[in-house]
Amino acid sequence: MQTQISRNNTLSVLLLLMFPIIILAMVWVFIYVLFFVQGSYTTASGETISTFDMSLVWEEFLQVLPWVVGVVAVWFTIAYFFNASMVRHATGARPLTRKENMRVYNIVENLTMTCGMDMPQIFVVDDPQLNAYASGIDRKSYAVTLTTGLINLLDDNELAGVVGHELTHIRNRDTRLLITSIIFVGIISTIMSLTVRVMYGLLWSGGGRSRDNNNAGGALVVLVIGLICSAIAYFFGLLTRFAISRKREYMADAGGAELCGDPLALASALRKISCDPGLGQVKRDDIAQLYIIHPQGIKQGFMSFFNSLFSTHPDTAKRIEILEQF
Repeated sequence: MQTQISRNNTLSVLLLLMFPIIILAMVWVFIYVLFFVQGSYTTASGETISTFDMSLVWEEFLQVLPWVVGVVAVWFTIAYFFNASMVRHATGARPLTRKENMRVYNIVENLTMTCGMDMPQIFVVDDPQLNAYASGIDRKSYAVTLTTGLINLLDDNELAGVVGHELTHIRNRDTRLLITSIIFVGIISTIMSLTVRVMYGLLWSGGGRSRDNNNAGGALVVLVIGLICSAIAYFFGLLTRFAISRKREYMADAGGAELCGDPLALASALRKISCDPGLGQVKRDDIAQLYIIHPQGIKQGFMSFFNSLFSTHPDTAKRIEILEQF
């Protein structure tokens, strides 16, 4: 357990370093390609330099560097400290009190006492299907969220297994690691989205089709370059996120089975959830990686193998098989 916690803390630090590096690399490539395509550069004094000069790229990059770092830092700080409300808003979760459901509250409380951890917040999503997730970055924001379908359709032992799984994610610092990756991938995807929208506006405004409107054409070229750089950065951002080992789900399964004292109960719960996973209406895939079972991860067909290569969750059938061998 301590090894996993240490590993996740190290990965969190690496992610904090890698994502800013990816964003800065994206900016540098954008400036480089822009200068390369432009073919010339006009200095502040009005002198036109027709030869491509790498020093100019670095000069421009160093000028925009403080702005890029500042914007990303502010964006990350806001998202980091308000991540709990953002996740709840995305899934439609609401607080669950002891008075509303004594059964769920007692299960969570008993398990936290068993492993000696603080009681997390409990939230519920009004969804007749089945799913659950853990979230938060510290003791104040740690939370376990369950769907109403999960609460109603699982027996006490199965529900304890699911809650134990989510509590293990919190104990292992998995949630902090995932929230960090969600924030940075969200920053890059937002940049891509804004670039696409501006391109769309230029293409349909009429300016981009005018032969005499060179400014609009030049702006379109800049935006295309920006989109390509953003797409490359987003791809590498995803690769960095997927570097988070799927072993964390196996570790959480093992921890949940140990906490509830019944591996077969958790296996049974996973089998039921895989047949009818809830929260599929949440369109943000970065949020879906928090779920005990990714709703898209059980789809079959031509793309199932490709999706499995980039899935943040291991195969559910394999997870069940391992639990049944305990």
